[in-house]
Amino acid sequence: MDKKIIATTEAPAAIGPYSQAVQAGNLLFTSGQIPLTPEGELVTGDIQAQARQVFQNLEAVLKEAGYSFQDVVKATVFIADMNDFAKVNEIYAAYFGENRPARSTVQVARLPRDAGLEIELIAVRG
Repeated sequence: MDKKIIATTEAPAAIGPYSQAVQAGNLLFTSGQIPLTPEGELVTGDIQAQARQVFQNLEAVLKEAGYSFQDVVKATVFIADMNDFAKVNEIYAAYFGENRPARSTVQVARLPRDAGLEIELIAVRG
């Protein structure tokens, strides 16, 4: 099986020893994205602003690999405060529309850079 590392300057660079995404065959696995701008600035405060940035980052990584949100089959959402679940869900729904992938949502004690959320995706093509 062919494995390809995916990288784009339209999303923040990895802040550790990992890739933005890895394509294996027709599957794409994104690393978790936190609300960093492509320049590396952390979006803080409003959880919906953070969620929008996370989805912009994920969209850029998907696009670089030739995928879209329509190709996503699984999402994992890590959230610092489950009280923000409904607000994050509004942004999530706007990006996925009727394409509703399987999803897990987990409240965590802490995320990198003390972000409010992190999301990773699995997508499939063909």
